[in-house]
Amino acid sequence: MNSFHLHPAKTALVIIDLQQGIVAIPAVPHPSSEIVQKSALLAKHLREKGGTVVYVRVDIANVLQLPVDAPSRASNAPPPPPSASELIPAAGFQQGDLLITKRHWGAFAGTELENALRQRGIATVILTGISTNFGVESTARQGTGLGFAFVIVEDACGSRDADDHRFAFEKIFPRLARVRKTDEVLAALA
Repeated sequence: MNSFHLHPAKTALVIIDLQQGIVAIPAVPHPSSEIVQKSALLAKHLREKGGTVVYVRVDIANVLQLPVDAPSRASNAPPPPPSASELIPAAGFQQGDLLITKRHWGAFAGTELENALRQRGIATVILTGISTNFGVESTARQGTGLGFAFVIVEDACGSRDADDHRFAFEKIFPRLARVRKTDEVLAALA
């Protein structure tokens, strides 16, 4: 791999769905608690260096209902409580961070994320969160199509299925982004 450096002022950390209704679902191969801890560490470090930190949550009660073969919840299921869409405190949201609310998997579609990043001169997005093959992958695909460079942090992401996580990191993400571990990203911001 080439030398890896990130310019903090032109970098944003985008953290996907570290909210009560998502973190409560078991994640693999990295447990939710580890994903939360590493994402919060990256956020703290990037903030200290003058970078942009963005927390993304999905409005679980108001998710787009599309005609699909495998809906995420049954049509007769009761709506989740409003707290399911709230960020968990351990995720580390701070005053000055951006909060984006989405209604589907990707953080760019139908949100103000692209404009917020462009207004701040962001060229590179560090991406973490849950779930690897839904929110994280959709955000990376949408964002690369908009011209942003991505670094996807393998040990700060997780999925419901280890094979899905591995497939994304071995087959999809290397074609869309640079794949790194938390320690490598921290060193690149130094």
